[in-house]
Amino acid sequence: EAAERSLRQAGITRIGPTEFVVLRIGFAVIVTLLMFFVLLTAPGFRNSLGQVVLYTLMIAGLSYMMPQLLVRSKADRRRKDVIKALPDALDLITICVEAGLGFDGALNKVAEKWDNELSDAFARVLHEQSLGKSRRDALRDLSDRMEVPELTSFIAAVLQAEQLGVSLGRVLRIQSDQMRIKRRQRAEAEAHRAPIKMLLPMAGCIFPSLFIILLGPAVFILLNSGALGVFGF
Repeated sequence: EAAERSLRQAGITRIGPTEFVVLRIGFAVIVTLLMFFVLLTAPGFRNSLGQVVLYTLMIAGLSYMMPQLLVRSKADRRRKDVIKALPDALDLITICVEAGLGFDGALNKVAEKWDNELSDAFARVLHEQSLGKSRRDALRDLSDRMEVPELTSFIAAVLQAEQLGVSLGRVLRIQSDQMRIKRRQRAEAEAHRAPIKMLLPMAGCIFPSLFIILLGPAVFILLNSGALGVFGF
C-alpha cells in the first residue's frame, strides 16, 4: 500500500507497486553483490573481512532506499508544480465558466493551453469521464492521486457547489482569490526563511575568506616582528 501511494503521488503508472518492490529488492541485491566483490578484492580490504561486511551492509541499505528516495523526490516536485500552477489555472477556469463555458469545457481549455502536471491531471479527469466515470468520482480520484491540500479544497468546493446548486462561477472566483492569497503567503514565508538559509553559506564560505583578508596581514606582521616569540611561537 505504501508503494502504491508513493507511485500514485509521483504520477508513475508504467509499473505497479509489486513491480516497484521487486525492482527495489533486485537493485539492492545486484549492487550489494557487486560492491561486495569489489571491496573484497580491493587492496585496502583484503585482510579485513569485517570492514567489507560493514561497508557492504551500508551499501545495501542505501541501494534499497535509493529508488524510494527518487520516487519521493519526483512526488515532491510534482506537488510543487501543481501548487504553483493552480492559481493561474483557476483564473482561466473562472473566466471560461463566467463566459458561459461548462466546467468540463473549462478544464479542457486548461489541458489545451498548458503542458504541466496540473493540465495532465485535468486531461486525465476528462478522459475518465469520457470512459463513463462520473465527474464526482473522477475529481475525487484526482484529489486522492495528488494529495495536495489546495487542490483538494478546490475539488471539494466544486462538488459542494454542484450538490447545493450554488453558482459555480462565484465559487470558482472565491477559490481563485484564496489560492492567490495562499501563494503570496507562501512567498512571504520563504522570504522570511531566506536569511536563515543564508547563514550556512555565509559562515562556511564568506566569513573565512573575510577573516583571511582582514587578519592575514596582521598575522604576517606579527610573525615577522618576532612578537610571538614570547609565547613560544
